[in-house]
Amino acid sequence: MAVRIVALQGAAGFVVQVRLAEFARARAVEGIRVAGCVEEFSGAPGQGCSGRALRDLTSGRRRIIGQDLGSGSLACQLDAVGVSDSCQDALDAIERGCDVAVLAKFGKLESERGGLVDAFAAAAARDVPIVTAVAPQFAEAWARYSGGLAAYVDPSREALETWWLTVCAPPARAAAV
Repeated sequence: MAVRIVALQGAAGFVVQVRLAEFARARAVEGIRVAGCVEEFSGAPGQGCSGRALRDLTSGRRRIIGQDLGSGSLACQLDAVGVSDSCQDALDAIERGCDVAVLAKFGKLESERGGLVDAFAAAAARDVPIVTAVAPQFAEAWARYSGGLAAYVDPSREALETWWLTVCAPPARAAAV
């Protein structure tokens, strides 16, 4: 049986988020029901969390998650309320029924059992394939959380598509991949 949970790792955060968004768009074009969110960056480089948001993949709603700490601040302060609201959007979509969950990341909040962790749990409980991103500093927490049920995939379009074909394809076709 193919691994149904994969985490992208090996590129800058914005590159990984673009790849997740591309994957979600490709699935939606195919008629696949996608739940979850991707992170968007609209602030200038070196501006901390300013301009960071989570975009819901079902509704397109954009929730700001970066708090502006004022000029000159390079610190990053996530808005836990924005992340929590995004998690609820994802949960609602998962509960309505989806074919794949694309969840922006397993990061600091998730490692502390917050953030998007309830969406991860809901998708896994329904055996929905999950695609996410995990930064190296959260790899140990991810390994504990995922309990050996997940694998890392290179953040290339080809690697992600190969994984998807093994998950969505009938067993005979998956064996040929």
